[in-house]
Amino acid sequence: MIGACLALFLAASASAEEVLVSAAASLKDVLEAAAPAFEKREPGVQLVFNLGASGQLRMQVENGAPVDAFLSAGVSDMDALERKGLLLPGTRADVAGNALVLIRSRARPPRVWRVDDLALKGVSRVAMVNPVTSPAGRYARQALEKRGLYDKLKGKLIFAENVRQVLDYVARDEADAGFVYKTDALIEPKAELVETVPPDAHEPILYPAAALKTGKNPDGAKKFVEYLRSKQGAALFRRHGFR
Repeated sequence: MIGACLALFLAASASAEEVLVSAAASLKDVLEAAAPAFEKREPGVQLVFNLGASGQLRMQVENGAPVDAFLSAGVSDMDALERKGLLLPGTRADVAGNALVLIRSRARPPRVWRVDDLALKGVSRVAMVNPVTSPAGRYARQALEKRGLYDKLKGKLIFAENVRQVLDYVARDEADAGFVYKTDALIEPKAELVETVPPDAHEPILYPAAALKTGKNPDGAKKFVEYLRSKQGAALFRRHGFR
């Protein structure tokens, strides 16, 4: 009986030291690289990542998910949580920036050389993230609307859940081209960058981070956000292609 109680106590203690971080899927690689350095800096703390589209992650928090820290690929989802009073005061900060790019598969002769080519008859499938649930999709829609292309492409668009799914569609040649972040394009050898979308074609691509009131480990969440804001965190983002 004592042994069972001790096991339960130790399990509860271990769980209490976890920091659950919900983050945009485009941050997968940089966060996986950040985890060992942070956990070495904060012994006894373990990071657990929940990756996905920023809008879907925000809704999970709003519905009561016990998330300790949130990293969004756009300011609007963080703004929504802040308006609802779910952020720990003084913890919000923009930790990185990115660029939107158009990519194509290396598996076939090129059909797309620039964004305007997406309207050509030979191009039938264009992948992008759903603009309803993800900032990446919203940026892509804004860029296409600015060029007068979004309505023309509606019959060609394939909506994905997140940028990594778009990357996968293009890499497997299931789409003629797709919109992802520059940092995603850099990690996929089966896809090549076609064009970097001008930054004035969409709202700024920023990654805000904040500790949340919904979590079980506010101290750990604050420390992790502070780490991302530090010189070491900034250097890590730069090494992974972020601005």
